[in-house]
Amino acid sequence: MQDLNLPKFHFQIRENTSGKLEIFDSIRRKYIILTPEEWVRQNFIRFLIEYKNFRASLMSIEKALKVNNLLKRTDIVQYNKQGKPIVIVECKAPHIKINEDTFAQAAMYNLKMQVDYLIMTNGLTHYICKVNYHNHKLEYLKDIPNFRDL
Repeated sequence: MQDLNLPKFHFQIRENTSGKLEIFDSIRRKYIILTPEEWVRQNFIRFLIEYKNFRASLMSIEKALKVNNLLKRTDIVQYNKQGKPIVIVECKAPHIKINEDTFAQAAMYNLKMQVDYLIMTNGLTHYICKVNYHNHKLEYLKDIPNFRDL
């Protein structure tokens, strides 16, 4: 898999009976087909937990939600200790550019979840926005806050 703009992590990777590679997802506690997007998601999960002190026990992966009568799935959602969603992370494969469509997708999920932070990443480029509900604007941040500062 491609090197990412993240620290290097060790993962449990295996080949399934169909000859496809799978990566162990420690949050969902199962092996998942290793696609380029999954590679980004697993690396970003580890980065959030190991470098930003996000809580694995308060994290949801591919959470289903209904938006405009369509079933959608968020890549990563971090909840606070009270169970309120506070961060949505939208992951893309490294070859996919983060653009307005990516932001629109995260914003659409946020219509339902009303989080404080939106993160978009393709593993190479990362964007973090603080949502300001008073003036309906996104404030771009240089770095992802530590969990205790969210």
